[in-house]
Amino acid sequence: MIRVLVADDHPVVRSGLVGVLTSLGGFEVVAVAVDGREAVREAVLHRPDVVLMDLNMPETDGFTAIHQLARAAPSVRVCVLTMYDDDDSLFAAVRAGAHGYLLKGAEQEEIARAVRAIAAGEAIFGPGIAVRVLHQLTAPTAAPAPNPFPDLTGRELEILDLLASATPTVVIAQRLNVTPKTISNHVSNILTKLHANDRTHAAMLARDAGLGQTDT
Repeated sequence: MIRVLVADDHPVVRSGLVGVLTSLGGFEVVAVAVDGREAVREAVLHRPDVVLMDLNMPETDGFTAIHQLARAAPSVRVCVLTMYDDDDSLFAAVRAGAHGYLLKGAEQEEIARAVRAIAAGEAIFGPGIAVRVLHQLTAPTAAPAPNPFPDLTGRELEILDLLASATPTVVIAQRLNVTPKTISNHVSNILTKLHANDRTHAAMLARDAGLGQTDT
């Protein structure tokens, strides 16, 4: 028997899920909860194999409850059953510790199959949701933009960006909380490293490289 806790603030949904799981056999509903706080408390008390967790609940929402369960009862696995079909909710739930994500409206057998699989240690997502998860995992990560002036330190690059936006030395000093003399020293180093004739030349090189977008 797979021991299940049902957490949902809607009485009709709770009773419907309890009825479905009971009628299919192989499941024992050990507790129900009307909000996230109660879900955590009941899960710690009864240690079910799987919690069927709604996300939109009063007091403590499902996201918070999943995160708390991961710490308080790490052996308890969570299958989200929600109306939320957006990527933000999906990935927030997964990051919190959910092991499955189904949408309300899923067929009874689909819910039962997901609970069995999650209890067995698998991760289960609804058909359309699984495609989005796979896309997120396999999408190439954008390479960071190359540094056009690798010889400059981070502070020097910051100052050059401000020079390119025609920010006066006094304003740069105030913005970076240093003295104008310190800025002048940095500018001298920048000119040397860029082989620039003067500040105007350095600012021109910086703008050509895409700097100078900082608001003054």
